Amino acid sequence: MASRKKKLKPFKRIVKIKARKRAEMAEKKKEKENVTPLVRKYWLQRYDLFSRYDEGIKMDEEGWFSVTPEEIAARQARWCAGAAVVIDAFAGVGGNAIQFAQLCHRVIAVDIDPKKVALASDNAKIYGVEDNIDFIVGDFFQLAPFLKGDVVFLAPPWGGPSYKAIENFTLDLLKPKDGHSLFQVAQTITPNIIMYLPRNVDVLQASALSWLSCPPLDVEIEENFVRGNSKGITIYFGDALFT
Repeated sequence: MASRKKKLKPFKRIVKIKARKRAEMAEKKKEKENVTPLVRKYWLQRYDLFSRYDEGIKMDEEGWFSVTPEEIAARQARWCAGAAVVIDAFAGVGGNAIQFAQLCHRVIAVDIDPKKVALASDNAKIYGVEDNIDFIVGDFFQLAPFLKGDVVFLAPPWGGPSYKAIENFTLDLLKPKDGHSLFQVAQTITPNIIMYLPRNVDVLQASALSWLSCPPLDVEIEENFVRGNSKGITIYFGDALFT
């Protein structure tokens, strides 16, 4: 009997390993089936969006094509490292808020969609920074008069993947309000503003926002790449030296 049991153990182990692999494959298949055709190519880039994606990151359809790739979000956060409070005006599923929370003392993450705020909160827990972020469901334009911060981060909706078909993306195409109006509202909070815009944005028009201040704000323009592919333009206004 003893020798028979020893022969069965390896077999049982193999069966368990195969069962686990089948379960994992079934889960991955189910995950792929839940990805719509619109966001399938973004799903293939999931680890560029969140390096810890496999640990339980959650996104809705809009989140797939609107979240800032993690490498870019981390770079943007380094510009204001050490800031006491960073306001993320259009937080979405939390990609930028998470990176700001790792380098700054406090983040106020605002989004008008309660479902996105819930997803962002769950994602922040995966990165262990949920205690550094205050999530608020609301309209940034209505909340702005009551917000105080050292930096405002603006990554307003670009209009979905169709923005790529526009040769010269102008600020009036941003949602829910044009870029000028958005920038002016942010200015009422702080002169230190980061704007993340499409790679085909009219850079001269966007950088000219600095002249809405007197004296004009310092401007730094950065084209952002991931794996050699251009993903967007970040414009830094002000001089955010907090470290």
